[in-house]
Amino acid sequence: MTKVLKIGGSILTDKTKPAAARPAEIQRIAKEIASSVEDLVLVHGAGSFGHISAKRYGLPQKFSPEGLRVTHNSVVKLNDLMVEALGKAGVSPMPVHPFSCTLLRDGRIEGFALEPVKEMIRDDLLPVLHGDVAMDINRKAGIVSGDQLVAYLAWALRAEIVAVGTNVDGVLISGRPLKDLTRKDLPPLERGIGDSSGVDVTGGMRGKLLELLDLADEGIESVIFNAAKEGNIAGALKGESAGTKVRRAN
Repeated sequence: MTKVLKIGGSILTDKTKPAAARPAEIQRIAKEIASSVEDLVLVHGAGSFGHISAKRYGLPQKFSPEGLRVTHNSVVKLNDLMVEALGKAGVSPMPVHPFSCTLLRDGRIEGFALEPVKEMIRDDLLPVLHGDVAMDINRKAGIVSGDQLVAYLAWALRAEIVAVGTNVDGVLISGRPLKDLTRKDLPPLERGIGDSSGVDVTGGMRGKLLELLDLADEGIESVIFNAAKEGNIAGALKGESAGTKVRRAN
């Protein structure tokens, strides 16, 4: 049973401050992931390690070789922290940097080196990906968000569990989480969907939903849940949907 889990950068970092990791949260999350690591692919957000530097250099609207290097190096540092914590929790994690294996076309994934990820899963290793910069056929370079990676990998691997951990209890409307959401539900709700806290260059909750609704159109459901609450990650990896389920309309 292939599982794809995303942990948002808003949990791993303080998105209002440059490169501000939350070590205690990273360690807690690593321990929860260790409880159900079989056939799992992990993606984490860039948080303040990526979004702030990307905005500083005008990415992705502006092509900046220095911006690409600085932003990539920054997100790799967060990935290193996550991989190290997972190793200490008894997992066999392996970093997978999207900049080296992803090609975009107009901001969308055109190509991805999937076979090494499949081989890692077969050999009981945990691939750990992250939001990153990437080369773009038409735009020279761009940003591939963790949310786009989740949708692509879940589709390519035909994942049976897809869980996206945020710092809220799901998709909130007037402060309350929706039980489920389909594409037809989105238009009247868009004004009420909150923005991401801190700096975010990838669309916040709305961007997340658009990716997951595309995935739902392919017949793969997902859940947006609160990964900041202890125990929720372990539950999500077991298919316990405490949050908003994103599904295809009947």
